[in-house]
Amino acid sequence: MAFRTPTAKKLATTLICNSRPLTAKRNLTLLSKVATQSTLRSTSQITAIRGVKQIKFNGVENETVYERSDWPKEKLHQYFKDDTLAMIGYGSQGYGQGLNMRDNGLNVIVGVRKNGASWKAALEDGWVPGKNLFDVKEAIQKGTYIMNLLSDAAQSETWPEIKPLLTPGKTLYFAHGFSPVFKELTKVEPPKDVDVILVAPKGSGRTVRSLFKEGRGINASYAVWNDVTGKAHEKAQALAVGVGAGYIYQTTFEKEVNSDLYGERGCLMGGIHGMFLAQYEVLRENGHSPSEAFNETVEEATQSLYPLVGKYGMDYMYDACSTTARRGALDWYPIFKKALKPVFEDLYTSVKNGSETQRSLDFNSQPDYREKLEGELETIRNMEIWKVGKEVRKLRPENN
Repeated sequence: MAFRTPTAKKLATTLICNSRPLTAKRNLTLLSKVATQSTLRSTSQITAIRGVKQIKFNGVENETVYERSDWPKEKLHQYFKDDTLAMIGYGSQGYGQGLNMRDNGLNVIVGVRKNGASWKAALEDGWVPGKNLFDVKEAIQKGTYIMNLLSDAAQSETWPEIKPLLTPGKTLYFAHGFSPVFKELTKVEPPKDVDVILVAPKGSGRTVRSLFKEGRGINASYAVWNDVTGKAHEKAQALAVGVGAGYIYQTTFEKEVNSDLYGERGCLMGGIHGMFLAQYEVLRENGHSPSEAFNETVEEATQSLYPLVGKYGMDYMYDACSTTARRGALDWYPIFKKALKPVFEDLYTSVKNGSETQRSLDFNSQPDYREKLEGELETIRNMEIWKVGKEVRKLRPENN
């Protein structure tokens, strides 16, 4: 069998060399599917147009995807040669995006409250007061791009001081559509005489940074709120590469914030945590040991099965499992879908109508919110499932 892509060749080495005789034939079948899928993606699904890809993700609708190779470093440097990129805030995204821009050779400065926690964190990462570290007002005054990466609640609280500094000629940048989309609640209404853009990396700031350092780059979406200059789209695309994106997809502010809030509360964090807890508790109530319950709920999922889904797809994961596992999963996923879809519909409604935004603003604006949050996180830390997980992780081969 000839394998035409690097992915297929690499997988061939792993699967064939590690196969027992009884499984070798099955592994070759799986490998053939990966090779076929990779070939299809590289031929019929993607059309390159001046370095930009037109991709039919669902086989029908064309979507435009921009990539890092469209903006090599030399082009980035030329594009931003007269600009100062003022990063306002140094939390998770500020850390990742700021350091990536700095490593990309762009003229980036950080603006945070002097001597606060973020100021101290920036100092630890090598930002120098008076050179590329300033208080918020001075950074905005110096910047041509104002990258507002304060927390959502802080953006609302500081907007009366920030808005007057956004003079014509500057570009306002967000990493999340939260504040402008829900402006009736946040009171953040972007000025109409400046370009307003968004770049939303699909991951935490730590992931933005780690993938950049690995040379990979994270997926990101971009959107335009105002295009005063006629260059807002290219500004967003260029800046997305500057902050560490590998591939960039176009969206709108509204769709970005709705999908983001929905995903975080659903499969990405809240929903999957709820499913983990429910499955673990039923196993424990039926006499299974803590380690067995954890291994069958979390460890096998995160260490064995989810990586297959991430790398090759859900169908590959099904096909890679035993006939018994496969039959059960195929029978039960429609039942879970039927049970869960009404919950997800309620969740999306709660996101779209602003209820989740109001909840976030109300909680995160409280003076003691950090103490309350720590209490909630402590509750999670003390759950049996996660205490067991801490011990199970110690037994992984890489930790011994």
